Amino acid sequence: MSTETTLKSFLNQVKDTQEIWALQDKNSQDWVVLDSVNFENTEVMPLWSTEALAKSHCVQEWADYVPAAISVAEWMEFWVEDLLEDGVIIGLNWQENEACFELELPEFTQALAEVETL
Repeated sequence: MSTETTLKSFLNQVKDTQEIWALQDKNSQDWVVLDSVNFENTEVMPLWSTEALAKSHCVQEWADYVPAAISVAEWMEFWVEDLLEDGVIIGLNWQENEACFELELPEFTQALAEVETL
């Protein structure tokens, strides 16, 4: 699957729920951010389009994490600016041992804005 196909599929699922999913530590409230597979010296925040997909990754080193919903509106209002400042990119529907689809934050946010309901 191409990044474009993955993005389209991701957005189709998000359109109905208006939520994206990330993993958050039960204790510290920290979010999962890791080193990019494709870019040197870059951090990537994995995001999933469904709770079930996110939950399937709460094992091994992420066993202390739980899926946490972020509404599309919250993402636009609070997240984008901070992540841009930190130079973080997005990992779409992250899969442990498969090709990782990583997107620049502005590209992801622009695509997400198109499915945001007003």
